[in-house]
Amino acid sequence: MIELSPMVAVICEGGAETAIIDMLVDNDMLIFNRSQMLNEEVIRCRKGKEFEQRYLRKGFQSKITVLRVLDSHSEGFKLSSAYKDKVDVIKVVTSPEIEMLLILAEGKYDDYMKKASSMSPSIFCKQVLKMKESIKSQEYVRNYFSDINMLIDTIREYKRVKTLKKGEVYLADLLK
Repeated sequence: MIELSPMVAVICEGGAETAIIDMLVDNDMLIFNRSQMLNEEVIRCRKGKEFEQRYLRKGFQSKITVLRVLDSHSEGFKLSSAYKDKVDVIKVVTSPEIEMLLILAEGKYDDYMKKASSMSPSIFCKQVLKMKESIKSQEYVRNYFSDINMLIDTIREYKRVKTLKKGEVYLADLLK
């Protein structure tokens, strides 16, 4: 189980990730709640220095856990040494792309894996699954996963089929 500080900053890469975290928080499915979240919202700030300037210089009483939800294994997030003992950063990876959840929900993971070397998940969703709308938009994700149990099952299935690097966690690891 992941150890979180009383205060959690959730930083999401895009609209789809933001929608998923908001849906999970609003349905009380995560190991933290909205009142524990910094500003009680998902933050869209990818650079460590910018996050530090906008949020950390307010002077917090306790340690903060930063959950970075993104599809990159290597994207850096550097904070100054002054915050080394005050902030824990946990990378929640959705690699290769958040669209993998749509592929899994459609039961097309094996079909995608046959084409993975030549086609990104977003292209697969558009060309093979015929998902024409903006599949990365918050609205599309909210509508597609309007059944929260379907979202939970898909997130758990993603963890079952994927392998992450040391020090990374899955969305499933944030579920209650």
